[in-house]
Amino acid sequence: MEWNILFLLNSILFGIGLAMDAFSVSLANGMNEPRMAPRRMAKIAGVYAIFQIVMPLIGWFCVHTIAGLFASFQRFIPWIALLLLLYIGGKMLMESLQGKDEEAEEASTLSFAALLLQGLATSIDALSVGFTIANYSAAAAAAESLIIGIVTFLICIGGLLLGRRFGVKLAGKAGILGGIILIAIGIEIFLKGIL
Repeated sequence: MEWNILFLLNSILFGIGLAMDAFSVSLANGMNEPRMAPRRMAKIAGVYAIFQIVMPLIGWFCVHTIAGLFASFQRFIPWIALLLLLYIGGKMLMESLQGKDEEAEEASTLSFAALLLQGLATSIDALSVGFTIANYSAAAAAAESLIIGIVTFLICIGGLLLGRRFGVKLAGKAGILGGIILIAIGIEIFLKGIL
């Protein structure tokens, strides 16, 4: 593996492709929480970025150590992503349909546990990137994963900003739309994984 502009471009493109699910979830989170503070946005985007950094490295590690075990696990990835996003999206949808006052709205902000589940669900497909970079050295694999994480962070900040803007305009309907988006992403990941 040679370090050059093609390596950088490849890493950025991987990052863009892998960040699309996290972008959509960020959009939904921004709509659900239209008064989200910049620090909280950085935290959310940071969690997604960390997952997008770690998952390809886990995949790379598995190729170099326990490839057989990982190959048998890979068929469950679409199911895991589907279940996680159906749960999170369904919960968001139900809370929005039940209606809530200002105090309940504050309590329904994204919890850290839900954020971790979202990060896992949106990055689980990044495990397969470890297979595509299997011929890279450990340093090159780490560099590619870091670039993917940076791209994810930037894209998710954009998603949160857009979601926040639309969330203010959509008011009470944002949670419904956000829940539908999360469910749709789960179904899309599932269908991509089984087809």
